[in-house]
Amino acid sequence: MDLGLLASVLAALLWGGYLVALKRYFSSYSASVIIVVVHAVAIAVYAPVALVRVPPGSIGALAAGAPGLAVVVVANALAFMAFIRAIGTGEISYVAPISKIVPVFVLPIEVVFLGAYLTPLQIVGVVLATVAVYVANFTGGSLLDPIRHALGSPAAGFALLSAALYAVGDVGRRVTLQELALPPELLVIGLLSGMALVLSPHAARTWDRVGDDWPAFLAAGTLVAAAEHLTALAFSLVPASIASPIINTQAIVAVVIGGLFLGETAFRTRLVAAVLAVFGVGLIAL
Repeated sequence: MDLGLLASVLAALLWGGYLVALKRYFSSYSASVIIVVVHAVAIAVYAPVALVRVPPGSIGALAAGAPGLAVVVVANALAFMAFIRAIGTGEISYVAPISKIVPVFVLPIEVVFLGAYLTPLQIVGVVLATVAVYVANFTGGSLLDPIRHALGSPAAGFALLSAALYAVGDVGRRVTLQELALPPELLVIGLLSGMALVLSPHAARTWDRVGDDWPAFLAAGTLVAAAEHLTALAFSLVPASIASPIINTQAIVAVVIGGLFLGETAFRTRLVAAVLAVFGVGLIAL
């Protein structure tokens, strides 16, 4: 398997595990507090790796890649805030499936603005992987209900905005890493730091003492550092329209783990989603 595809698959597995950990161990904390603390740990863990791997003469690359890095940080921060607004004003059963259709926006952005080319089979694979993520996050009723609801729901509108902004961030990663040639390690450090900085004012207003949960935060920070490295590596090697749908199958990894080990409901639906995702990723890899 191509290294970029392998990195995408491994990143999806790690991010899926992180999503399960968030639900299992951090449900009592606000999202902004989680990100600020986890990212601070991830920076401390990843900084030595970056120091060793980044070539000494990369200051020029950092200057050239700074605009792209800024776009990625701002897009991801705004996407996160839009998603929090969505789940705060609407039902998760409507919001979650819509917020996960990121590749639907990535593909046309990359094809139109960057001239990316995908084979017909790869496009089918992207569609299958996207549908799989949608199905994995669906919690009942008609499969079209979330889309119908989006026409008149502010919450679903924010979910769509979140997906579109994450798509901008994904394409921004690809441009920053490939066209602007920013080393992946510097992107990881910049993204972790930027997200923590942007969200720290909100975290300060909702601050909760970490207390006895430090071991869990340390483990989560280490996991995020590894996942971000693999994500950056993937986007540095393959088009965003290929990396994004694979990495977004993290939602399927999370729900399958939840069904197997946490006794969550609708496991059969999640299993169907997992099969669709496997087929989709297989077609993308052809």
